[in-house]
Amino acid sequence: MLNRVVIVGGGTAGWMTAAYLKAAFEDRIDITLVESGTVGTVGVGEATFSDIRHFFEFLGLKEKDWMPACNATYKLAVRFENWREKGHYFYHPFEQMRSVNGFPLTDWWLKEGPTDRFDKDCFVMASVIDAGLSPRHLDGTLIDQPFDEGGDEMQGLTMSEHQGKTQFPYAYQFEAALLAKYLTAYAVERGVRRVVADVREVTLDDRGWITGLRTAEHGDLTGDLFVDCTGFRGLLINQALDEPFISYQDTLPNDSAVALQVPMDMERRGILPCTTATAQDAGWIWTIPLMGRVGTGYVYAKDYLSPEEAERTLRSFVGPAAADVEANHIRMRIGRTRNSWVRNCVAIGLSSGFVEPLESTGIFFIHHAIEQLVKNFPGPDWSPVHRELYNNAISHVMDGVREFLVLHYVAAKRSDTQYWRDTKTRAIPDSLAERIERWKTRLPDSETTYRYYHGLPPYSYMCILLGMGGIELQPSPALALSDSGPAQREFAQIREKTQRLTELLPPAYDYFARMR
Repeated sequence: MLNRVVIVGGGTAGWMTAAYLKAAFEDRIDITLVESGTVGTVGVGEATFSDIRHFFEFLGLKEKDWMPACNATYKLAVRFENWREKGHYFYHPFEQMRSVNGFPLTDWWLKEGPTDRFDKDCFVMASVIDAGLSPRHLDGTLIDQPFDEGGDEMQGLTMSEHQGKTQFPYAYQFEAALLAKYLTAYAVERGVRRVVADVREVTLDDRGWITGLRTAEHGDLTGDLFVDCTGFRGLLINQALDEPFISYQDTLPNDSAVALQVPMDMERRGILPCTTATAQDAGWIWTIPLMGRVGTGYVYAKDYLSPEEAERTLRSFVGPAAADVEANHIRMRIGRTRNSWVRNCVAIGLSSGFVEPLESTGIFFIHHAIEQLVKNFPGPDWSPVHRELYNNAISHVMDGVREFLVLHYVAAKRSDTQYWRDTKTRAIPDSLAERIERWKTRLPDSETTYRYYHGLPPYSYMCILLGMGGIELQPSPALALSDSGPAQREFAQIREKTQRLTELLPPAYDYFARMR
């Protein structure tokens, strides 16, 4: 049997892979993880999709087991500030879209919404976030208990299989370095061999397959399947196997970031349970509140802004608390490796691909890739079918997310700097251009969004189109012939539920303090 797996690179990608494979196959495979003692990790991937809960469930970990150790908090949405105009904000929440008479509530909102805030009229979470509240009561009970109990029929499903069956109301935010440390202990305790060494050479056989790794500290390491988690370097997949990289920079020009980890008194500050993306003159700034600090960074395009100016802007944005904090400047490789599985090497994480972190897709890509590897784990005959299925799944997810992120810039009404004016004239994928024309007269649905699984349901597209304000939209003509009474009652029920929850739910900080 093919049972020797060597993972090259630690960090979030490496240790998530090691922990998941060990949980999936237990002692039936031998796993070695090789990580450098000198090469650092990017370490700023702190926000996630709501699907990440399946990862922790698969490992048998409860929130109280790992969240305190990782300074983790809840993320109920992405909050977009200043994308339409300065002072404006809206939420893209993790919440099931309601429908009335076969039409999404957002369609009814376009026809005759109660206010000018689609997110507060159509979702409960927007007001919960504004109030800085936890989606769980102090006793651990979730807002809607049915979300917590998936039932036996939901167990063991992959992320793509879960989509459409339920919508969990939150994701997580955590310190990436602490999560890697936690998963290191988890994996090593269960038998993963950890080797601290620098890979000096990747050895290949006559076919071009990897036979081993040459290290200075531990000699030669051999295996059957090699997993490349070496980040943007792509040490195995791109350098040793020479697999080409497909750039997305023609449509997503942001290629740089500067990040700060800012200690703060979170009890005094309070925790807004969301990731905030605040538009700037040449990009946007993320703000992620954790227990004990705030993670923040400016994502920008170097053609429009220098690293020095980006850092000054970020420090000014944060204020005095950032004065003595060391900045981490990052050059991002935007795009994907053409094939993430080549011969006996599988790339997971940044070596596979990356888009800017606007919708927190980095850790989602890792989790999805690990699931696909388990689903398509090769046998001794190395059937090419498994590689083909894996590569198709990874490329579809990456290409679909690319389209979704491009939509943010095309749909944003803001046009006050050259950077934002150029977002309206830059080339976009042909398929997205066709879809936008359809969405102008009919909001996105499963038939008009990207056809392959990529983690984003149709309501996510609705939120971006409605919130950004740069594309004129129309309600379905059929609504003019329909009774709007049921929709108005649904709006009223949302208002009533929102008022009840904001009176009952505890502050987010209080919930996490109690968890500790």
